[in-house]
Amino acid sequence: MNLRDAGPGDVAGITAIYNHAVANTTAVWNETPVDHANRAAWLVDRQGAGYPVLVAEDADESVVGYASFGDWRAWSGYRHTVEHSVYVRVDQRGNGIGKALMLALIERARASGKHVMVAGIEAGNTASIALHEKLGFESVGLLKQVGAKFGGWLDLAFLQLTLDQRETPEP
Repeated sequence: MNLRDAGPGDVAGITAIYNHAVANTTAVWNETPVDHANRAAWLVDRQGAGYPVLVAEDADESVVGYASFGDWRAWSGYRHTVEHSVYVRVDQRGNGIGKALMLALIERARASGKHVMVAGIEAGNTASIALHEKLGFESVGLLKQVGAKFGGWLDLAFLQLTLDQRETPEP
């Protein structure tokens, strides 16, 4: 497995992974698949804002996972906090790809001066919650029935990781 920054040639793989999650999981609370142009624009926007989009590729250079982080909330007071997403291709889950992507994202966030990384995870996704806890994330809240998909209500668990020990924020 190789981790690297995503490029335009990775959009098809990213789109396929995302759309599988849309159609089959509660990892994404979107119910509408996206097209290549949507994910290409997302990649350009994310990287244009200075945020990483990382891909994991296998020996055949196929995208088997991707991850990114971006603004947690739009207001300037939240500028030291990011929220991340990690997706792994269904046939590759359980192989350490999510953990590798997470570790790389955490390092990128630290290197960019971020203070906190937030995870918003569907509360029934115990595998993702367990992975985050193994990486040092703490459970900090639960919002009940704030989402809906597949005919049911979804609860949103929030976890966070403090990335550094700064006592005061920098301007």
